[in-house]
Amino acid sequence: MDTEQIIRELQFTMARSSGPGGQHVNKTSSKVSVRFHIGDSEAISDEEKTRLLERLGNRLNSEGFIVLHCGETRSQHRNKAIVIQRLLEIITENLKVRKTRKKSKPSRSAIEKRLESKKRQALKKSRRKPPGID
Repeated sequence: MDTEQIIRELQFTMARSSGPGGQHVNKTSSKVSVRFHIGDSEAISDEEKTRLLERLGNRLNSEGFIVLHCGETRSQHRNKAIVIQRLLEIITENLKVRKTRKKSKPSRSAIEKRLESKKRQALKKSRRKPPGID
């Protein structure tokens, strides 16, 4: 994965952001939206593309783009940096190869301890019952 190449492939759109800012908010487009098409990217290998498409399938739109928005700050430049960082974090997190889970079972002593405590608990409960009339 080449992060610099990914940043070059990003498509940005700016819009007017909601939130604080007074009259300034009505004049500037500080909200940043970024679009990235995983399938068309040259910065990601084919193996990585299949892994990303598999894991990020629910975050992709109908055209195959992953879209992120940021309008947290008043500054367009800060919002752009935040949204780029978020996208790169999402991509790197989903590129990690997950370890396969190895089945494990409790040790013999752990099984014996559990059964012994169950027997003690059952005996304690049975002693609380009134004696049976024979």
